[in-house]
Amino acid sequence: MNNSQITVTSPLLPNLSELNALMQKIWDSKWITNNGSFHRQLEKELAEYLGVPFISLFTNGTLPLITALQAMRITGEVITSPYSFVATTHALWWNGIKPVFVDIDPKTGDIDPERIEAAITPKTTAILPVHVYGKPCDTKAIQDIADKYGLKVLYDAAHAFGVKVNNVSILNQGDMATLSFHATKVYNTIEGGALVMHDERTKKHIDYLKNFGFASETEVVAPGINSKMDEVRAAYGFLNLKQVDWAIERRHQVAIRYREALRNIEGISFFDDMPGVKHNYSYFPIFVDKDKYGKTRDELYFQMKDRNVLGRRYFYPLISSFTTYRGLESAKPENLPNATKMAEQVICLPMHHQLSEEDIQRVLDCIVR
Repeated sequence: MNNSQITVTSPLLPNLSELNALMQKIWDSKWITNNGSFHRQLEKELAEYLGVPFISLFTNGTLPLITALQAMRITGEVITSPYSFVATTHALWWNGIKPVFVDIDPKTGDIDPERIEAAITPKTTAILPVHVYGKPCDTKAIQDIADKYGLKVLYDAAHAFGVKVNNVSILNQGDMATLSFHATKVYNTIEGGALVMHDERTKKHIDYLKNFGFASETEVVAPGINSKMDEVRAAYGFLNLKQVDWAIERRHQVAIRYREALRNIEGISFFDDMPGVKHNYSYFPIFVDKDKYGKTRDELYFQMKDRNVLGRRYFYPLISSFTTYRGLESAKPENLPNATKMAEQVICLPMHHQLSEEDIQRVLDCIVR
């Protein structure tokens, strides 16, 4: 019996010979960073592929969050979700901004718009929602609240590469949206990220900020940082863009298999596709009800691990439970019952383009008794 390790994810890798050919071009040009030809080409192709007006590439997915908050001059308090990766809230903390956590919608895992309005204070300046697992937030409800109170909206869309609602990119919502191109994501540049904006003026400002604030050789217009993507990763990303649709469809087929096998398993639940949404199948979380299933989430998680099937308790623990944030009034578990319950029940199953039918069956054999 095959007992090789099944990982929760596997990076989408470009063809090595094609990558070597592009590396030769970079070596010949000796232009390896600072807005080279591959960087410019990838920005153009990504904007077209994603259906967004302007995009700026970054060296990882955290710095676009930090930079966007700077560019929008966000201060005071920002309302956000505790059910996310820590980078979402760390970006606020690094900017001297107080995160205010509100609970999530148990049907989606996204921030619950009905909880946002009650959390607004005179110090609130923005909302930072997360498209959790790539599932679109209720962007209309969030924007209505933002407009009512004069707040900015910055979307953490790290999981939402290529996601569309009614054939329109989810990245066009809010004032800006950030992406992560980390190796674990549907589309990756090894490490990398991007910021999506709506107009050329903002694009130029962001490009200044990510390059120390330089507007020309001798002019610095803002206290910027260094967060540019280099030519090597831009070339790698250019090749991956050619095959990402194939990889997403492979993920889709894995999701179909999981749903077919798990739909009638008592105590195991999962998300179905949302109407009108083009998903990217970045994750496949299941939720374990210990009373109905007969095992706790952790019992199942470690049993899977013992059988060399690596899931991930994603997102557990909640951001609000970490030392930095747990002292905040909004971080108290009693204020976040839905997020707390989801964090205690979740396991993200292996989900990537390289899973074989045998791999999928091994995963399911761990769960289906």
